[in-house]
Amino acid sequence: MLRCCPSGHIRTRNQRAKSKRGQNLLKKSECVWQKTRNITGRLSTDLKNLAAMAALPFSTTCSHSNSPLHHNSRSSFIGFSQRNNLWQLLVITKSISRRVIRKLSVKNVASDAKQELKDPLTKRDTFHDFVPDSASIASSIKFHAEFTTHFSPEKFELNKAFFATAESVRDSLIINWNATNDYYERKNVKLAYYMSMEYLQGRALLNAIGNLQLVGPYAEALRKLGHNLEDVANKEPDAALGNGGLGRLASCFLDSLATLNYPAWGYGLRYKYGLFKQHITRDGQVEVAENWLEMGNPWEILRNDVSYPVKFYGEVIPGPNGSKQWVGGENILAVAYDVPIPGYETRTTINLRLWSTKVSQEEFDLLAFNSGDHAKAYAVLKNAEKICYVLYPGDESIEGKTLRLKQQYTLCSASLQDIIARFEKRSGKSVNWDTLPDKVVVQMNDTHPTLCIPELIRILMDVKGLSWKKAWNITKRTVAYTNHTVLPEALEKWSLTLLQDLLPRHVEIIRMIDEELIHEIISEYGIDDLDLLQRRLKKMRILENIELPCSVMELLSTEETSTVDPVKEIHVDDNDVKATEKEEERDDDDEVGEEEQEEDSDNPSIEEDTDNKIEMRFKVDPKQPMMVRMANLCVAGGFSVNGVAAIHSEIVKEEVFNEFYKLWPEKFQNKTNGVTPRRWIRFCNPNLSKIITKWIGTEDWVTDLEKLAILRKFADNEDLQLEWIEAKRINKIKVASFIKDKTGYVVNPSAMFDVQVKRIHEYKRQLLNIMGIVYRYKKMKEMSAEERKEMFVPRVCIFGGKAFATYVQAKRIVKFITDVGATINRDPEIGDLLKVVFVPDYNVSVAEMLIPGSELSQHISTAGMEASGTSNMKFAMNGCIIIGTLDGANVEIREEVGEDNFFLFGARAEEIAGLRKERAEGKFVPDPRFEEVKAYVRSGVFGPYNYEELMGSLEGNEGYGRADYFLVGKDFPSYLECQEEVDKAYRDQKRWTKMSILNTAGSYKFSSDRTIHEYARDIWRIEPFELA
Repeated sequence: MLRCCPSGHIRTRNQRAKSKRGQNLLKKSECVWQKTRNITGRLSTDLKNLAAMAALPFSTTCSHSNSPLHHNSRSSFIGFSQRNNLWQLLVITKSISRRVIRKLSVKNVASDAKQELKDPLTKRDTFHDFVPDSASIASSIKFHAEFTTHFSPEKFELNKAFFATAESVRDSLIINWNATNDYYERKNVKLAYYMSMEYLQGRALLNAIGNLQLVGPYAEALRKLGHNLEDVANKEPDAALGNGGLGRLASCFLDSLATLNYPAWGYGLRYKYGLFKQHITRDGQVEVAENWLEMGNPWEILRNDVSYPVKFYGEVIPGPNGSKQWVGGENILAVAYDVPIPGYETRTTINLRLWSTKVSQEEFDLLAFNSGDHAKAYAVLKNAEKICYVLYPGDESIEGKTLRLKQQYTLCSASLQDIIARFEKRSGKSVNWDTLPDKVVVQMNDTHPTLCIPELIRILMDVKGLSWKKAWNITKRTVAYTNHTVLPEALEKWSLTLLQDLLPRHVEIIRMIDEELIHEIISEYGIDDLDLLQRRLKKMRILENIELPCSVMELLSTEETSTVDPVKEIHVDDNDVKATEKEEERDDDDEVGEEEQEEDSDNPSIEEDTDNKIEMRFKVDPKQPMMVRMANLCVAGGFSVNGVAAIHSEIVKEEVFNEFYKLWPEKFQNKTNGVTPRRWIRFCNPNLSKIITKWIGTEDWVTDLEKLAILRKFADNEDLQLEWIEAKRINKIKVASFIKDKTGYVVNPSAMFDVQVKRIHEYKRQLLNIMGIVYRYKKMKEMSAEERKEMFVPRVCIFGGKAFATYVQAKRIVKFITDVGATINRDPEIGDLLKVVFVPDYNVSVAEMLIPGSELSQHISTAGMEASGTSNMKFAMNGCIIIGTLDGANVEIREEVGEDNFFLFGARAEEIAGLRKERAEGKFVPDPRFEEVKAYVRSGVFGPYNYEELMGSLEGNEGYGRADYFLVGKDFPSYLECQEEVDKAYRDQKRWTKMSILNTAGSYKFSSDRTIHEYARDIWRIEPFELA
């Protein structure tokens, strides 16, 4: 049917229908826009009410009907109707143009002043101009308590308050985090990628709001909401991503990198159960799984769109054009979790990317599950997930070794795939692989990430199609290595058989690197002296107890034959003529002279004899395992090798890697460790920080620690000393309260607080400390009460640290310390004159409590065995005086704080080898006091436990677990005499306080800011980029 429209045109039914639909759509559009305006208006009203709502306290007890967070409450932040409106608004705004969205403005609920939404990537003053006050922060916390909740809505208790507060802080971090990463992308800067198996971060809340300069507003906001900031912060569990100094150093470095505006990322693994949580029982240390992720982690962001395949096992097959393909085997996925790391007083917020492991849910065997074989059903899933269960799983079994190796390879493979993908993205359509070292530097924190070297080569060769020569050259210019130990057991070695089975392609590449290294050694030194070459290769080869590559054997055979033949054919007096003729004949590859053939026929076995001699000289011992030396691979494959303290770096050059140092002296350097002054004094010791700021006249010392040196001129000032003593007293009271809460022991804050907190290990010599305490206790028991008070200063001896689960001797030491403490602390004759406390489950948060209240700190490792140490730096920074050996960073600390302000004892590093030799020869004569202590322990005074194994390790002249390898007996008399000097100094509180001030003043060198500046300048060659 046809109809005429008013204009006289004829329209069909379809045309009329289209016109009607158009009119309806127009009406709907107008309706939607009107709804949008209404919803926006209601939202504006809601936002205006937030400031008033912020003043309303949350219920911190049981559920009440008028709880501000209860979904039925009239005073709820946003009720159901508002939630629906918000959802509608979110849906509607999808159809609004970007131009319109950019013009939207929101109101600051605190000041009611309009804040134009600016592009955080280009408007520098966005961060600096908008400083949230307590009311807007309280509103943000309420919002997250309502909408990002992990708990039921009825209550606002401490755990819920922590999560809501952390998520509120995270909002600010994400803005700066995204801005930082976008800025680096646009500028295409060179980035340093820090690869570490550990990051011992500690709690993040106070550190984050401290770096954002928002401690005051957040404290006030939480007060309005019925909570105390400190109580809320204490609900945060320590991130269980590390164990000791290695992980704590990595976290300090990330803080300094962000604070100093250096472009960098960190890479690690997301351990579900950490190392372990330590319980102390009658039987000593007991390990249970960490539960830090039990309620989730508010700081991390799961990146479902960032995952990479990681392969194990399988086989290597030839590919096209002579390439190799690694196929088959076991495949898992590494999924990224990102954690923002904020800098102090800067917008720069860098990234820590942690990998978790899984497989596709399709791998779940539903058929097996329904048939009742539940273990088989999820076996593949659990096999993948367990890679990131535990930090440093026990490696006594082949399964444990395999799991550790899987962890290390997962970190390396996923991280490098991510780094390469980011490099390609920034490079655009045309990727020039030669520029990779100009845009990327990978720093391996110890030997755990060593597989970065063969993995990078594998990616470049097998995935990107580069030649071996080019891939090897690029890798050598991209990767750097930090050595953290001189202990042989810590210089990792892996079974070649295990590696071959788990990572067959990487073993091929490692063999190629080993071959390349051997040829470079031969090229540098020649083969005139095969005995010398054999000794060099024994120290320098990556592959241990493995046959020489064929190319090397051929080279040696050829050269050896050429060396032997001229001598054997000298039959006449004219030696020079015959030798010359023979040399000329050998140079002709196409002809063999009749004379040479004749002589060879007379000596048919000459080449065989030569080969046999070479094989015998470089023979493989079938009784010894074939190993891959990861530290040697790091040195060979990296462009830089650094130690972490001056003395340690010298040991690395002169002993550990001496042959490498002779070959490549330009690779080796020192980078003395440091700690972040933000966490380790500014935030954990606010009382002392205020005093420092007052007397220095500025708070700039927090980012320029050299300003601490100004304190030196005030060290004798009586007013400063009184303030200093009071700050220490307040901190000691906190420690005493903490000890009572954690152990039940009551200690006197007026006593000297003597602390040794670190990983339990024989070389760190907690055993020396506790035996000194036993001697002190025995002497006290032999005296009258008056004599004791006259002779000894009251002490609280505090221990803390974890013994590795399978380290039996270390666990015996923990048991011994707790037994001694249980006996002494219950002895009424001794009272407050001596207490011994083992603080369970030592971690970063415990350190932040103990270190500010410590007065004497023990760093007493066997000289030459501690690479650096960082806890000694934290103690010195907080005005704690050190008793220690000349080991690790102690050497430099003593130089900076002054010899008179450091209690030194013990043998020097250069004496250790001679002392061990003396012991082996039976020439060592133990001090009578040492023998007296051992006998006292064996008498059973500290309980029924049999300490024969522990005491026996200090006796004898040779044998595994014997002969006092760590020289406890040798240093014992020197240690006792030094402790007498400590007592004498402590009695003079004016002198002691001056020493304390000078320790803080001299600790400026040990800021991780200084260390990072040196890494950036000397190794990474990166520049700081502050967001514009």
